[in-house]
Amino acid sequence: MITITKATSKGQITIPASWRKRFSTDRFLVEQKDSHLEIRPLDLDKLEQSQEYTVFDAIRDNKGKGIKAKDLEKILKKIVE
Repeated sequence: MITITKATSKGQITIPASWRKRFSTDRFLVEQKDSHLEIRPLDLDKLEQSQEYTVFDAIRDNKGKGIKAKDLEKILKKIVE
């Protein structure tokens, strides 16, 4: 199925309900691949089992606020050391 959707003024797009219902998640991974975007359902349980992990989560780590790039760099340096 192909559908055309328009981004809102805030850059949000709507994934059709029929597509969302096919997956047991409300999270999706959006990845830029050359000249297009790829949208995949994100299974948080599988993600937690993988060796990848979230270094900084704005909601979890900073009350929903972002951080400056320099501050993130400091955090990453502490982890790598």
